[in-house]
Amino acid sequence: MDISKIQNLKNQAISAVLEAQSDDELERLRIAYLGRKGEITQLLKTIPSLSASEKKEIGQSINDAKKAIEQAIKDTKKSQQTQKIDFDQEWLDVTAPGKRPAVGHLHLVTETIEEITDIFEKIGFTRKTYPEVEWDWYSFGALNMPENHPARDDWETLYLDKLKHQKYGRAVLTPHTSSGQIREMEQQKPPIRMLNIAKCYRRQADVSHAPMFYQFETLVVDKDINITHLKGTLDYFARQYFGKDRKTRIRPFHFQFTEPSFEIDVTCIVCGGQGCPVCKDGWLELGGAGMVHPLVLKHGGIDPEKYSGFASGFGVERVLMMKYGLDDIRLLFNGDLRFLNQF
Repeated sequence: MDISKIQNLKNQAISAVLEAQSDDELERLRIAYLGRKGEITQLLKTIPSLSASEKKEIGQSINDAKKAIEQAIKDTKKSQQTQKIDFDQEWLDVTAPGKRPAVGHLHLVTETIEEITDIFEKIGFTRKTYPEVEWDWYSFGALNMPENHPARDDWETLYLDKLKHQKYGRAVLTPHTSSGQIREMEQQKPPIRMLNIAKCYRRQADVSHAPMFYQFETLVVDKDINITHLKGTLDYFARQYFGKDRKTRIRPFHFQFTEPSFEIDVTCIVCGGQGCPVCKDGWLELGGAGMVHPLVLKHGGIDPEKYSGFASGFGVERVLMMKYGLDDIRLLFNGDLRFLNQF
């Protein structure tokens, strides 16, 4: 007897079993190959007539084929039972859409940055980005801050060890986006309409401050720019971001790099400016702004006799928290899905 014939019969049987679509078809195949008159059974009956040398080899081959076919029938039956659906008990609509996988969204800070960018681009501002690691000159010196200014203290600003420029001084993690004003004026002559959004770093950490945060800075430099342009731009931003009824007001303040300088307030998001426990008098502090100091214009290579400008700087997280009534900046950075899934 040829062993190859046994192998071909086994392969043929297993192939037929794997293609079977029902229990009835499996049973028919079992009878055809393993039943009393089945082909494997018939081969087993020929073993006694074989020579002693053939019995061992041929017999082993037939038994192996029988076991393989039995196992294939068993596995196929189990697989069909797993996939089988009892339509009398469970109805299946094959046209129904599947369950959508969980999909995230942009982080709140990223969404806010995109919204702010869109608001200012509509009135001609160009988005710019400047280095996170900056030189002391751009962060302080060029912005009219003297050597002994408190902001330059090691307990306020994060300086980098062993990194110093011969002309521009020590390297710092930029403490504010105002450093971008000088770089912008060096690269772009008036008219200038810059929006600088970047990470900033300071030694502060509590419910309203973080060591790393985002600021957005506006800078406009052109001929005959005055405070009315600043106020109009601030009102436009407040209405676009917080709502059409929001207004801003300016209060005298002091910044080294603007003159005159102002603190900017916006009508309370909670009460609409009527006065409530959150705002007390109808206003909430938004940030700082002012007319660019003549020395800052000079340091940027612009003649203050010909040009004037205004600048403003606000925290991205601050305006976001004001818009949604949040009272802890740490919620924005701790990755808690219970909070993030609300937006």
